[in-house]
Amino acid sequence: MSTADRFREAVDNRDLPSLDGLFTEDIRLYSPVKFTPFEGKPMVLGLFGVLLRTFEDFRYVGDHTGTARTSADGTAAPSAVLLFRATVNGKEIHGIDLLHFADDGRIKEFTVMVRPQSAVHALGEAVLAGLVADGLVPAEAPAPTHP
Repeated sequence: MSTADRFREAVDNRDLPSLDGLFTEDIRLYSPVKFTPFEGKPMVLGLFGVLLRTFEDFRYVGDHTGTARTSADGTAAPSAVLLFRATVNGKEIHGIDLLHFADDGRIKEFTVMVRPQSAVHALGEAVLAGLVADGLVPAEAPAPTHP
């Protein structure tokens, strides 16, 4: 079974411990709602914990394999594209997960792309709330009020 198949199975089963073995220690995850990537296995696993709680009716609907240049170092790497559908806060999401694999087969880079923009916004809000709730990112300080 390929890494992409094992990843898909772990996501389908909401199995975070299985995801742990599929990621390199220095994995980078590029999100549609954040310019800089999430970096390192602990942060990416924490993010997946939030995502698995946030997505409703998440399902993969297709896949493609090949090679692609990674963002981190620009080298061509084996890759897989997993197409998905889901709902977040009532918004239908169409998306893809682009996985780049290290020489040992583990996932070294992960890019998520979603549409439409209203779904990106709903996803961003839900994920930020989950990251704050799990203590993975600090809560934004409220804007000061003036008397």
